[in-house]
Amino acid sequence: MNNKNFTNKTLDNNYFSNPRRIILVGFGILVIALLTVNTLQNQENKSIAEIKKQNLLKTTALEDKVFPKNGVSLPIVWGDLGAQMIEVGVIDATLFENIYSQRGGLDKISKDLLYSKNNKQIVINQENAGLLLNMFWAFGLSNRNVILEEGPMMDMKYGGNAGSFASTGGWSLAVGDPMNHYSKHSFISLTNDQQEKIENVAKNIYRPCCGNSTYFPDCNHGMAMLGLLELLASNGATEEEMYQMALVVNSYWFPDTYLTLATYFEQQGIDWGSVNPQLVLGVDYSSGSGYQRVLKELDPIKIQSGGGCSI
Repeated sequence: MNNKNFTNKTLDNNYFSNPRRIILVGFGILVIALLTVNTLQNQENKSIAEIKKQNLLKTTALEDKVFPKNGVSLPIVWGDLGAQMIEVGVIDATLFENIYSQRGGLDKISKDLLYSKNNKQIVINQENAGLLLNMFWAFGLSNRNVILEEGPMMDMKYGGNAGSFASTGGWSLAVGDPMNHYSKHSFISLTNDQQEKIENVAKNIYRPCCGNSTYFPDCNHGMAMLGLLELLASNGATEEEMYQMALVVNSYWFPDTYLTLATYFEQQGIDWGSVNPQLVLGVDYSSGSGYQRVLKELDPIKIQSGGGCSI
């Protein structure tokens, strides 16, 4: 027995003292280790890819809630407002078409908004949101309204000169000086009740590009929103309906902002379809400072530019 044990021990020592065998054993261990690491990495990559896929699906589903791909019908009648604004020079049709010729040109529906006299309801979508921004901007700038004549735009503490703001001086598609059309045309007439609704709502609708409400429409988004509110009120919309439509339109104009806000509310357990439009449009969320507060808790979601602060 002792001789046998001695022989086995000798064999074992001889086996592991062979350099080639040591290299082969080491190589085998290395291969196994590499295969294990590779398997773990593949599993990790699959997990990351699956997470990204799920996040993309969630984002896409949320996008369709915030700004539906097929668009949203606005409860307003546009009629011949485009043609009227061209006739009096609020819109220079040649300049307008030249701008859009650089962006692929105007389709039939867009041209109808400019020239036709029989436009019914307007559907806003991702493709025409920028065009409608400019159309509503021109209308809000030129339609006579006490907000433009007696509100912050004419307040001495802001200079007392409405022509010095981006929403006025920035409208470069008019015939002549845009201030020649500032609150000068009675395209639609509003009752006292309708005007009161507009003022109530305008004071509570903000935009993330600055810190002012629609009651102080010093940029294109503010002036365009004022125009939309006038159209909604003249078509019999309630204040609640005006807030609902304003949130829809703001979401198309600022898609990154409102998709981020929708994500924020969903993380609070509030579905975007259940949010209070007046709350979301208020200073705490839709103003520049309010949105920055949200961004301290949530990274912004980047998808597209929306409508910028110029034509």
